Amino acid sequence: MTIKEAQESVDQWIKTTGVRYFNELTNTAILMEEVGEVARIMARKYGEQSFKKGEDGKDLGDEFADVLFVLICLANQTGVDLTEALTKSMEKKSIRDKDRHKNNEKLF
Repeated sequence: MTIKEAQESVDQWIKTTGVRYFNELTNTAILMEEVGEVARIMARKYGEQSFKKGEDGKDLGDEFADVLFVLICLANQTGVDLTEALTKSMEKKSIRDKDRHKNNEKLF
């Protein structure tokens, strides 16, 4: 699935199953909540925290997908073409960071 197809698929789902988009502020709050769920798993699986009893069954991929879904909702609501935005961001990073990371001794 391309990014464009994902944006169209989410939009179609919202309009048929989800009834309508939550407003932008609500979706921003939901995005933060979903990112928090990713952070919780990361802190326990890769960090130093431990899972509570019954909590270790969370699927990281599912949580990443939840973040992506809400991010796509916000992009759709605000008229952002994520393919175009990501392309521009990669171009910017390629120019700005051309030698930055290669010359960072902390990375070696």
